[in-house]
Parts: sequence; C-alpha cells; structure tokens
Amino acid sequence: MIEVTVACALAPREVFEQVIQVKAVASVRDAVEASTLRALHPGLDWDSLNVGVWGRAAAWEQVLQAGDRIELCRPLLVDPKVARRERFQQQGARGTGLFARQRKDGKAGY
Repeated sequence: MIEVTVACALAPREVFEQVIQVKAVASVRDAVEASTLRALHPGLDWDSLNVGVWGRAAAWEQVLQAGDRIELCRPLLVDPKVARRERFQQQGARGTGLFARQRKDGKAGY
C-alpha cells in the first residue's frame, strides 16, 4: 500500500484535499475513486476536469508512486492573457493604475 493525496478545487476558495491509502500499482483513476470526492460531489463531470500529478499533466491511467499528489483542476473560464489585457485597458492612461508610481530617473512603464 502507498499513501497519496487527492486535491481538487471545485470552486474559487474551496479546496478538497484527502490523504488516502491505495494499492502499490494503483492508477490516478483508482485513487480518485477511492477518495470520498465522488460521494461528496455526485453530479461532477469528471471528463471536464484536467488531471495532474504534482502540477504536471497526467493521464487517468498513470501509475502512482508513494507520496504523489493528484490534482484535479477545473477548466479555465477566461484565458489569463485576455483577462490581463482587459484589466490593463480598464486602468486607463499610463499615468494611472499600475504605472502611477515611478522610480526617480526610471523609464516610463517600469
């Protein structure tokens, strides 16, 4: 038996984390099914979640090692690049917002 951690963020600021014991040749899918996550959220669409081990993308059939952390992530609602661009446009002129305070003898925008 090995010990792994299953972590899932189903909503903003809501994190499910559980340490479980699984067989030595268990896959990611086996570990998720062994956790209480499925019982707590029966209507969850598992196919829409991205799965990873220690922050790296993984397949559901990947074999686990002792101490692995399985992370289930929701799909992104907004592309981070687009969100940053929109926030920057809302700031207005370059003399306001992020660029309001400028170091002495510093270049504009730094």
